[in-house]
Amino acid sequence: MSTPARIGGFAAPEANRILDTACRRVGLDPEGAVVLRGHTNAVFRLTAEPVVAKIARLGTRSTDVQRTVQLVRWLTSLDFPTVTLLPVEQPVVVDGHAVTFWSYLPQPDHPVTAQQLAGPLRTLHQLPRPPFEIRPLDTVGAIRRSITAITELPPEQLQYLSARLDHLEKELIDLQFPLPPALLQGDPQHRNALHHGERAVLCDWDTTAFGSPEIDLVTIEIHCRRFGYGPAHYAAFADAYGFDVAGWDGYTVLRDLRELRMITTNAKRAPAGSNTLAEVSRRIEGLHRGDHEQRWHIL
Repeated sequence: MSTPARIGGFAAPEANRILDTACRRVGLDPEGAVVLRGHTNAVFRLTAEPVVAKIARLGTRSTDVQRTVQLVRWLTSLDFPTVTLLPVEQPVVVDGHAVTFWSYLPQPDHPVTAQQLAGPLRTLHQLPRPPFEIRPLDTVGAIRRSITAITELPPEQLQYLSARLDHLEKELIDLQFPLPPALLQGDPQHRNALHHGERAVLCDWDTTAFGSPEIDLVTIEIHCRRFGYGPAHYAAFADAYGFDVAGWDGYTVLRDLRELRMITTNAKRAPAGSNTLAEVSRRIEGLHRGDHEQRWHIL
């Protein structure tokens, strides 16, 4: 028996019902909508007009989505390079599930390069603190909550993840961060940016926080190394940004912590027998071996 399709944590019929209701509330036509992403949030492209609809993942608080809307509107007011929200009242909440609507930007076949991310990230890290509450960066807490929520990994792997986190938490205490605290994108990478004419714009602001910019920079480095873009791709980013996080003496601690978060975030969502769970286990085995060059598969 095949596993029923799920989109952003929802059964496909439920996601489609939420999309239909939300669209009609703001006068949009949902007919023929196409799924763009479904691993984290349920993201649809409307075909009747250039709009992307995003249903926050099952279990997401609508207040968190409201804060994202507030942030993006503030960034837009500063002419920051971000994907823009539609000028409608949002989020639209359907049975407790928050839906947002964004401008659709047609994309070429090639992804945004890491080098193209450098300018927007540097600008973001230089912005003043927003005039509203931004949650502080808490990578350790996020990983610990994810480990608690994991249901499908064997006990020995959970124990290994917890012990690794405890070790990294102790090492984190002594780090001296060279860059001043700043507004963070939280998960900057090739798939969380889009081409917009000759420039790149950032998108997906769900994990925005205020803290050490080095966490954004090490995320770029990890994506270049783990997902096959290569060292030259990262070197071009570091040169354009003006700081090489891999040359900092705290790099390995932050690298290991960020990779652990990437693994545990996916692990808590992975159903039994899924490709996601198999990839999570493969990554954990790589950590056991100390294999920092292991190629990861996109989830």
